Amino acid sequence: MTITQSDLASLREAGRLGDFPVVYRVNRQQKGGGYGDQTKHPFAWGILVYVDGQLARINSARGFGREWNDLDRAEKWIRTHGFWYWWTRNDLEVTGTGESEPDESLDETEQIPAWPQPNAI
Repeated sequence: MTITQSDLASLREAGRLGDFPVVYRVNRQQKGGGYGDQTKHPFAWGILVYVDGQLARINSARGFGREWNDLDRAEKWIRTHGFWYWWTRNDLEVTGTGESEPDESLDETEQIPAWPQPNAI
């Protein structure tokens, strides 16, 4: 299902629009602007909203999926359209493990502990 941003007001008024959108990572389809090199910037952000309990992608008036280059711009768009919170999902880019890699320039006896040792307190 897809909708355009001009549909949002009437859907909200009719009580058919969900409380929060989902911002998710997409492979870029649109070219243009200073961000147009798809080899350097292959991903963009898309926005889904719930309509009658089903997810619907926000499309442009021309029928193409709307894309945002960064989350700041997506946030401004979301807030402009009356949403105060949203979910973010990124299944396309590799994530870290949350653990920092040890500094190779230090030998093992000089490693900086990630957390204070109990006997050091």
